[in-house]
Amino acid sequence: MDYKDLNVWQESIVFVETIYKAAKQFPKEETYGLSDQICRAAVSIPSNIAEGASRNSEKEFVQFLYIALGSASEVETQLIIAKRLNFLGNIEKEVEHVTQIRKMLNSLINSIKRKMN
Repeated sequence: MDYKDLNVWQESIVFVETIYKAAKQFPKEETYGLSDQICRAAVSIPSNIAEGASRNSEKEFVQFLYIALGSASEVETQLIIAKRLNFLGNIEKEVEHVTQIRKMLNSLINSIKRKMN
């Protein structure tokens, strides 16, 4: 299966678009700070899914899915920080979306691990 067929990859691409739009609301002095960090972490999610799916083994794929999961948690934390610093208003939709992606990643990881055993 091609990684682009994975629902979690597709959802994470949509999420990246959402995060980039949100990051435009950050103050100009944050362009190379939290704004840049949150965008890089968001991009890391689908990037690691794609890289892992292109590796030679399911074990490697799972390893990259765990990295994507870590990036999803990183983005959620950065959203919370941005909200607390008043760089963003309501972040409920974004947090809900990244939570959905994390659940999808966990399901995929568990599915692959079951198949490996």
